[in-house]
Amino acid sequence: MTAKIVRFLEEVRPVTPCVVVDLDVVRENYLGLRHWLPLAEVYYAVKANPAPEIVRMLAEMGSSFDVASRGEIDLCLANGVRADNISFGNTIKKQSDIAYAYDKGVRLYAFDSLCELEKLAQSAPGSRVFCRILMTCDGAEWPLSRKFGCEVEMARDLLVKAREMGLDPYGVSFHVGSQQTDLRQWDIAVGKVAMLFTALDEAGIELRMVNMGGGFPAQYRTNIPAVEQYADAVMTAMTNHFGNALPAMIIEPGRSLVGDAGILETEVVLISQKGYDDDTRWVYLDIGKFGGLAETMDEAIKYRILTPHDGSETAPVILAGPTCDSADILYEKAGYEMPVGLRVGDKVRILSTGAYTTSYSAVNFNGFAPLKAYFI
Repeated sequence: MTAKIVRFLEEVRPVTPCVVVDLDVVRENYLGLRHWLPLAEVYYAVKANPAPEIVRMLAEMGSSFDVASRGEIDLCLANGVRADNISFGNTIKKQSDIAYAYDKGVRLYAFDSLCELEKLAQSAPGSRVFCRILMTCDGAEWPLSRKFGCEVEMARDLLVKAREMGLDPYGVSFHVGSQQTDLRQWDIAVGKVAMLFTALDEAGIELRMVNMGGGFPAQYRTNIPAVEQYADAVMTAMTNHFGNALPAMIIEPGRSLVGDAGILETEVVLISQKGYDDDTRWVYLDIGKFGGLAETMDEAIKYRILTPHDGSETAPVILAGPTCDSADILYEKAGYEMPVGLRVGDKVRILSTGAYTTSYSAVNFNGFAPLKAYFI
């Protein structure tokens, strides 16, 4: 937690729940990635935190942007991003949205199926396209399952088809899973990509780009390697499989840029027990899954939490949100403990909440307002 955020919370005393994002931390994280991975072009994953303040600042610093929708395209263009610095990285796009993006000047698109490729050929003729391949996402705290990507053999055929359709088969993408903690996963992924490059070269197609997606982490409860170790894993994988003939490289950081920049302040609404012999307290906060903490689903992302009574005796708790939905339980099995002296009305601070909080916040579910955000 930065001194700037602490000062803001103490002086402004905003109504909870709210998240406060220190833009200086975002700036430092971006510069750190550029320093440790100078050969990779950064495309900020807008979905992580679509605040205009963040987009505008990163655009001024020279970042490019990965977008998932027409709305994110408009957001970027309205905040100084040039269309040729935008990648439409969602593999599930409406035909009309592809046409819209193309009309705005976007010329870089992802796909992972024949149907999507046909839409691109029709509405974005001549554009550069890259095919996303499947990954198992082992080691990721927020895996991306089988929803995105296709098998390598299919990717090979689709990229050949892309050329036949008048598109530019530019490269291949993968994502090793969000909050990836196993550095070996990049070598596995790049090895698959290199085989695909060879197969396409034999088909007379010279691929020119590898999009390595995201996966770089924020600091939650589990210790993570330093950013330079991630950068070394990426570059070691690339040089192992491509030697000196390195293709263009793209990374799509989201969580690693904005996650640690945010602090979420929430209030304890209720503390209760379910029976006289129950030693575990239920602690209900004024924010839950539907207010912005959706990544606690299956207790995947485990946030660090500070209370006014830290350092005193603790006891096990189950943490839950305020809504009338039984799914709104944050942590029941992850072994959280909180001070015995915790009281209703205490302000609790949840760390590293700059990513995937405001963007997941529901619009008035149960009448609770969307998560308020401040950017300082």
